[in-house]
Parts: sequence; C-alpha cells; structure tokens
Amino acid sequence: MAADSLVKVLFEHEGVFIHPGSEDQGLEPDLLVSGSLRIIDKDAEIMVDYRPLEDSVDPTNMLCAGKDSSSVVEWAQSSGERSAQLLETQQSYETEWDMINAVTFRKRVCANGEGSLQQQQQPVQERSRWAFSFGLGDLRSVAVKEEGWTFIIFRLKESSSVLPPLHFHQGGSTEFLDSLRRFAMLTESADDVSCLMVSTPNKALSQSFENLLDDNNFGLVHKFKKDPYVTTLGGFSKVTNYIFDAFRGTEEQHQRPPEEVADLLGEVIPGLEINQQEEPGFEVITRIDLGTRPQVIRGSPVSVEDWTKQQDQEGRMTNVPELKHAIFKGGLCHAVRKEAWKFLLGYFPWESTTEERKALQRAKTDEYFRMKLQWKSVSEEQERRNSRLRDYRSLIEKDVNRTDRTNRFYEGLDNPGLVLLHDILMTYCMFDFDLGYVQGMSDLLSPILYVMENEVDAFWCFVSFMDQMHQNFEEQMQGMKTQLIQLSTLLRLLDLAFWNYLEAQDSGYLYFCFRWLLIRFKRELSFQDVLRLWEVMWTELPCQNFHLLVCCAILDSEKQKIMEENYGFNEILKHINELSMKLNVEEILQKSEGICLQIRNCKDLPQSISAILGLDSAVSSPGLADPGSGPALRTAHRPDPCSNGLFRETSSNNKVAFIS
Repeated sequence: MAADSLVKVLFEHEGVFIHPGSEDQGLEPDLLVSGSLRIIDKDAEIMVDYRPLEDSVDPTNMLCAGKDSSSVVEWAQSSGERSAQLLETQQSYETEWDMINAVTFRKRVCANGEGSLQQQQQPVQERSRWAFSFGLGDLRSVAVKEEGWTFIIFRLKESSSVLPPLHFHQGGSTEFLDSLRRFAMLTESADDVSCLMVSTPNKALSQSFENLLDDNNFGLVHKFKKDPYVTTLGGFSKVTNYIFDAFRGTEEQHQRPPEEVADLLGEVIPGLEINQQEEPGFEVITRIDLGTRPQVIRGSPVSVEDWTKQQDQEGRMTNVPELKHAIFKGGLCHAVRKEAWKFLLGYFPWESTTEERKALQRAKTDEYFRMKLQWKSVSEEQERRNSRLRDYRSLIEKDVNRTDRTNRFYEGLDNPGLVLLHDILMTYCMFDFDLGYVQGMSDLLSPILYVMENEVDAFWCFVSFMDQMHQNFEEQMQGMKTQLIQLSTLLRLLDLAFWNYLEAQDSGYLYFCFRWLLIRFKRELSFQDVLRLWEVMWTELPCQNFHLLVCCAILDSEKQKIMEENYGFNEILKHINELSMKLNVEEILQKSEGICLQIRNCKDLPQSISAILGLDSAVSSPGLADPGSGPALRTAHRPDPCSNGLFRETSSNNKVAFIS
C-alpha cells in the first residue's frame, strides 16, 4: 500500500479482529489479531484495506500542543525528543482544565497503534502477514454472519479467493456495509440471504447513488422513517426511477392523487403534515403585478482597514447599520472574519468595548470547559447506562469523520481540526441536552471552526447560530415545515406559472429544497462561497427570511430549463441535486436582493408576504380589505391544487388564495 498521504480515507473502523487460531469462524480463537478496516480512494480507485495494528509507538507522529493551543494553526508534528518535552510540559500545568484539554495524544493506526495484551505478545511479522487490500471491482460477494457478534467474509472474483473472516467484536459492521454501499450495489443472493452480491457501477454513477440505495428491497419511505436526516443530506435529491416509484407508484398506478403525496411526505419528513382537507378562511386576491425587477450591483468585501475605521478608541463599533450594509453588499475579506463573525452571530455585543469583550471571553472560556468536563469525566461504566449520551457520541464520531474531509483544515488522519469538531459537538450536547446532536449540525459548525481556529470562540458562535437554526433539528421539524410552506407562498407570488408547473409534477411542496433550508446551502456551494453567503445572511438584511429569497433566486435561474425540458418529478429532483457546486454565490445574491426590492416596491403586497419577509405590515393593498370588512375576503372551499386558479393555504395563520 502507498503511504497514507497519497490516499483519501473514506471510512475507517478500528477493533476489527482476525482469528488466526480458529478453523471455524464461530469458535473462540486462541489468538486475536486486531486491526483497522478502511475504505480508501487511491488514484480514483475505491479499495478495501485491512491492516493489523503494531505494538511500537513512534513519538515523531504524535500531535503536540501546549495548554493554550486551541488554535489549530499552532498544532505541529514534533521530533521524539521535542514531543516528550511538550507532553511533560503540558501535564505539568497547574490548571483545573488539564484533564479536558482539547489536545489528545492519539496513536496512529498501523504505524504505531496499540493493541490488546494478546496482540502485543505476537511477533510483528506474524501479524503483518494478515494484512490485505483489494479493489472494490475485484469483490464478488460479502457474507454477513452472526455468532455472538457479527463477522464478514469477502470473496473475490479471481479464483473465488476467500480472505480471512473479519470479526466485529466491538460493533461497526453495519457502518462498514453502509459505507460500502456508497460505492457498490449490495443485493441479497437468491440462494443465501446472508450473502450480499456486489456490483460496482462506474464512478460517476456511484457518486450519483451515494448514500441512497441500500438494496433492491429497501424502500425509500422506510429509509426516511429510520433516519430522515441522513437520507435527506446524503441522497434525498439523488433520484432514480426507484425513488420515482416510491413516491408516485408504478406506471400501472399512474400519478398519485395530491393527498396521497402529502401523506407520503408526512411520513418521510416528520412534522410535514400538509393539510389537504377543505378549510375556510382564504383571502382571495387578484393576481399581482410585481413590476420590473431592479438591477442590483454588488460591492467589495469589507477590508481590515474598513473594519478598523468603524471602531472608536475603546473598541466600540460606531456605525453598525452602515457596517452591516457594507457586509451585506460585499461580504468580508477573510482576515476580518474571525472578529466580525463574533459580532454578526451575537457572541460579542456591537456596543461592547475591547476590555468588555476580553472579560466576556474569559467568562465564556470558563463556562465552556466546565460543560466539557461533564462529558469528559463520564466513565465507560457510566456511559453504558446512558443510552442518549452513547447515541450522541456515536452520531458525532460518525459525522465528524465525513465532514469536509477534502478541506485541508479537516483532511487526513488524526487531524486536530477533527478533534476540535468532535469536542465542540459533544460539549453542545451538554449545553442543550434536550436537542443534543442531530446529523447535519456538523455541517453548520465546520465553517465556523475553520474561521475561528479556536475551540471556545467556535463553540459560542455555533451556539448563536444554532439559536437561529434550532427548529430545523427538533424532532417535529416545525421549522422545516414552516419554511417550506413560506417558500411555496413566495414562489407562487413571484412566478405563478412556474409554481403551477411544479404542482402538476407533484413538486409543489418544494421538498427538493429541504437540504438547502436544513443546513443553509452548505452542501450546494463551495466552502468559500458558503462563508460569503452565511456572513451576508447574518446581517439580517435586507429583510427577514432572506434565505428563502435565495431559494427563489436559484429556482428562478433554473425554471426555464425545467419547463422547456418538460421535467417530471424524477427529473426535477435530479436536476436540483446536480446543481451542487455549480452555483455562483455572487449571482445568486445579486438576484436575491433584486427579488427583495421588487417585492418591497409592490403596492398591493399581500399581508402574508409582508409577514414572511418582515416588511411593513401597513402596506396599502386596494385588492385586500381588512378582515371581515368587504367582498375581497370570503370563505372558500379548497380547490384542486393542480388547477391554475386558487392556491392552497400558506400556513395556519396566513391563508392566501391567488386568482390568475
């Protein structure tokens, strides 16, 4: 195998054993070989790699830092002598936070791993002969057996070679198989249900299917109900005919009625019960002419000099509205972000002085480490009796290992950025134990930690961001339900014809925007573009819920292709998903601001739209009378949602019907 630096690790699980002394896989072995099982990308080829652990420790590979090295840039690899000195120095600090310092000395896999007592007694040569590696294209089948624990057997295509069984004494077989399914189709053998036959599509196709299909008999709805976040983030929009059938039925069933589609969506997205029953209380409004959309010009990023000019001698920000407007129009240069984001996210008050902020940081540092101590001091025995903490830790470890691993800040093994990412998320569970950790939250933390390069500052900025995003991750997902309904309302106002087209394709609920809203476009834009978009949105300009107008801007850019190509349900989802990493953030922001100005300039704006965007509720509207004061408001039965006339309600409080 090539060195670790030449490969990309896609999955890794330690504590996988080979039983050299066992003829029968079910017998208790006399000797154990413990190792690490990995899935790696080597020169664009997906490979499975098993390497036994060795018993020697190489101090040159230990990651070292002093007590205050919460900044990732201060981490470094040291020589053996220097490493020992730093370790001794770190342990000598007289501070109550020593035991929970973010720095941990983790032994590398294979090169300097540490095994069990039985393993340490084995000669290195004896264990190393059990290492193996093969390309995924060479794999014929995977047998999954249960005998007190799970063990798996690989069979290769060439000469039907059988590799030694791998025993998962400590769990992890399911996670390995799930990761394997990202790059290959695993289907049950007709002769043996415990045997999974392997087929590997080309690389482009495998990426399109990533995290989507478990096997031919695993229904999408079941997968959503089991883990809606993973499915949504990883594969909701990566659609094949398999998904198309799951939502719309086979050709014999024809198109499902809208109420059945709503029921399905209610099942797969908890809390998204969209009422299909007849209800009174619609405002009937003549179709609105929004007028011409204004042209918008973006500005330049706020520089260090620009930022400094806004501070008085004591460090207070002097003209906050002007500064926010400049950030909205052009964003921030990267050198300013570390300080500016603390203000934008509410960690630092805008009116605070430099000394007040230093005092605040000292207090928040103490508060952070006290919370971190809570989970750091939990023993293994205690954790065995705390299922919620175990579940949180398991989800965090899984997500951290796959968050932004192509970014240099998080790439490679034993990366200090990953350690900090893990520790901050675990500490957040102590901060908000009711919510704990939900998959997707690592995506929100990653850019913040990247910018802050500091464990404590990143945590408190993340807390502020989660205050905004909290409802997205609650069990009932009321926040997601509300946003999807609000987005549908806005799109209907902006482009009735396009919305009617989507509705006719069972796409009027805009559930293909779910991932956009859940993690604020984190998976749709390049990492640097995400930083720009988030800081612009954190200014809370030019209106409330500006992120919904960002969705409208993207859809507006794609509507022509969708309608001209006559895309159906399947094609719409696939097309929206394939926009990922192809979007231009400056063009999107330019169009989003133009849409906001267009709506703001409308004289006949419905009250529901004003409420969504936080605009002046007193906007006069000749076609919209006060409740109960005239014929412009009437009780109406729900029309056919696929018709071109009246619309469905937009929310429980704001029900609007447009007449085209």
